[in-house]
Amino acid sequence: NPSPSVLIPALRTVGNIVTGDDLQTQCIIDHGALACLMNLLTNNYKKSIKKEACWTISNITAGNKEQIQVSKAWKVYMVSQGCIKPLCDLLACPDPRIIMVCLEGLENFLKVGEAEKATGAVEFNFCAQLIEDADGLEKIENLQTHDNSEIYEKAVKILETYWLEEDEETLPPADGTQQSFQFGENGLQVPSGGFNFS
Repeated sequence: NPSPSVLIPALRTVGNIVTGDDLQTQCIIDHGALACLMNLLTNNYKKSIKKEACWTISNITAGNKEQIQVSKAWKVYMVSQGCIKPLCDLLACPDPRIIMVCLEGLENFLKVGEAEKATGAVEFNFCAQLIEDADGLEKIENLQTHDNSEIYEKAVKILETYWLEEDEETLPPADGTQQSFQFGENGLQVPSGGFNFS
């Protein structure tokens, strides 16, 4: 039913169920809720509905270690259905609650990508790459100047955890062969009274 008066309470109910135990969350996953949530995120629904869908996805992606291992298939499904881009797009919305929920959901995807990388199955965090491809990295970087301190702190944590190491790896090594500018070379001397710039 497309009516917000039906969708919002239904989403809250599903969202509350997935905050329960692991069996309840798995039951929601097994009954195809992800496809419905993806539909709500990727189609033209009100922001309040997208917020509830994001919250529910965020709760699902926060599953336990066993669920993360067992349900890699549904996370791949969520990624293949384009879940990351709508979450990234919502990082630019004015509602801080939506932004925070999206950051939490993206962070949970990044954790999965990092776990995959740690197993040696992939050489890089594929979720980080998908977030970059969806312009999410730029949006997360922009959130470092957000007025809300929780959003600022979450953005900084995500950047430092999932992108700082990558940035450090791309810096050229300091091998001493790089040229530098030295003051006092070529016979130029600083005047005894200093420089006058007036």
